[in-house]
Parts: sequence; C-alpha cells; structure tokens
Amino acid sequence: MAIWQMNDEERSAAGVPLPYWAFAWAGGQALARYLLDHPETVAGRKLLDVGAGSGLEAIAGAMAGATVIAADTDPFAVAATEMNAKLNNVSVHATPDDPVGQSGDWDLVMVGDLFFEQPLAKQMEAWLRGLLAAGVEVLIGDPKRTYLPREGLEKITTYAVPTTSALEDSDLRNASVWRMVDL
Repeated sequence: MAIWQMNDEERSAAGVPLPYWAFAWAGGQALARYLLDHPETVAGRKLLDVGAGSGLEAIAGAMAGATVIAADTDPFAVAATEMNAKLNNVSVHATPDDPVGQSGDWDLVMVGDLFFEQPLAKQMEAWLRGLLAAGVEVLIGDPKRTYLPREGLEKITTYAVPTTSALEDSDLRNASVWRMVDL
C-alpha cells in the first residue's frame, strides 16, 4: 500500500510519520516554477528551503544556480530530497535539523505550504520576520491557506498548478509566490 494512502493505524504500525513530503503541494510547485522561470532570483545565492519535503523547490533552486540547504525534520523527506537531487544531477545539502528560530548565513529563505495550521503559522511568521529584519530575503509559496499572513506580503506571481482532489480541494489550484516585506 502506498504510504500516502495508509490510515493512522497502518502508518503507526509501520512506524511511518505522516508523509507530507510525498506530495508536490501547490505552494511548493509555484515556488519551484518561479525559480526556474527567474533563475536570477537565486543564482549565486545561499538558499534555505524550510519544510523541504521531497526537495522540489530545493532542486529548482539548485538548477537555477543557488547553493541550497533543504531542511525537513522528517527523515523520510531528507532521504527523498537526497535521492531526487541525485536523480536531477544537482547538489542539495539535505538536513533533518530544524532551522526555525535559528539564524544562518542564508541570503534567501523560502517556505512552501507551511501556513496550514495556526501554531506553526505564528511561529513561522515570527521567525521569518526576524530574518527579514536581519536582511534575509523571504519567499513564500502558498495558495492562500487559512493562516497565511494577510499583511506584509507582496504577491510576485500566481500559477495554476495541478493537484489531486485526494489531498486538496480540487485537481487544479492557484498558488502564488509572495515576498515578505516590512509591515
């Protein structure tokens, strides 16, 4: 049985966490498309992809010329990112370390689809705003989920991206790339 089709009991029995990494979420697809369409955004820069999942955005960043760190606390996601980067002939440093609340030498931090629950959204926004104040550029890919901040974001572009109605509310969603700006 595919991991994403397992119920909670089956996943628990198999020792498998929820496989958020196994799906190309709408916001991540928008970020990846944007980086591939606009490589000048990241070329030559040090990029941190938070909640990297299977590495879609990180791989797009590497293809666009960035040095990329892909962070995800799920070890399955880290393994998937490493395999996908290798299959795409790019170098991505995948790590299980949680960078949230930390500072680093990143030029740009990007997050896709991480504003889906209130506690995480509040924590993420506070951290990203701190990075922005320190001079780090922040890009967010999101289809306007409930807890996406409504202020301090500048829409860069919107893409219609394929999804699956098994996980999203339709087979096609509009997802935007947002730049965090000062409030």
